[in-house]
Amino acid sequence: MSQSPSPTMGSRLAAEFLGTFVLVFGGCGSAIFAAQVLDGDTVNMGIGFLGVALAFGLTVLVMVYTVGHISGGHFNPAVTFGAALAKRVEWKAVPAYMITQVVAASVAGLVLFAIASGKSGFNAVESGFASNGYGDRSPDGYSLLSALIVEVVLTAIFLFVILGSTDDRAPIGFAGLSIGLSLTLIHLVAIPVTNTSVNPARSLGVAWFAGPEALGQVWLFILAPLLGAAIAGLSYSKLFAKPMSAPLV
Repeated sequence: MSQSPSPTMGSRLAAEFLGTFVLVFGGCGSAIFAAQVLDGDTVNMGIGFLGVALAFGLTVLVMVYTVGHISGGHFNPAVTFGAALAKRVEWKAVPAYMITQVVAASVAGLVLFAIASGKSGFNAVESGFASNGYGDRSPDGYSLLSALIVEVVLTAIFLFVILGSTDDRAPIGFAGLSIGLSLTLIHLVAIPVTNTSVNPARSLGVAWFAGPEALGQVWLFILAPLLGAAIAGLSYSKLFAKPMSAPLV
């Protein structure tokens, strides 16, 4: 029985574009439009932190099942970097994947900006536009060091979940579920600290529209996720090595 041909690079990049676009549009869109919806200026009818966390998790879950079999379902430069270090994706594909992810996130940010600008009084800089930050740009006032630690640790955890869920020893068919739920958990922890990045493309995609202060802090949300991904990517195979086959007797 012949095997199906491997997806072309064009198909893989299209899958990464679609998945990253949906992630940023759905996750950041929920934060921009639905997190706080005031009724009579007193009652918040919005979805809050929990709803935003679920939105990010659900976008990844559905897109992993939609196009993960084509591109690997990264949607995140840190995931691509960690997967390459773990030898799950070829290094020659890494630049194209990362560029596609950043472009897709930026297009999603542009579409969100166009929609949000349709409301009278909207100001992307004043609202924060779902951008990430520390210090006075942290949702609850956490420091640069706190932001660095939480982003490194949570990205490493995210990569461990991804690498473990897609290991050929893992149960088949459940990777999207575990990856999506882990991203929900990550957001529940980190939204008050940094507004949760763990994804340089997600951070850049909205930072373009959130003003110079957001762009001045976005370096952390590029560096920290890549560092966390490197920790997991380099250590996964060492920590969870496959057992050697028993010798023949």
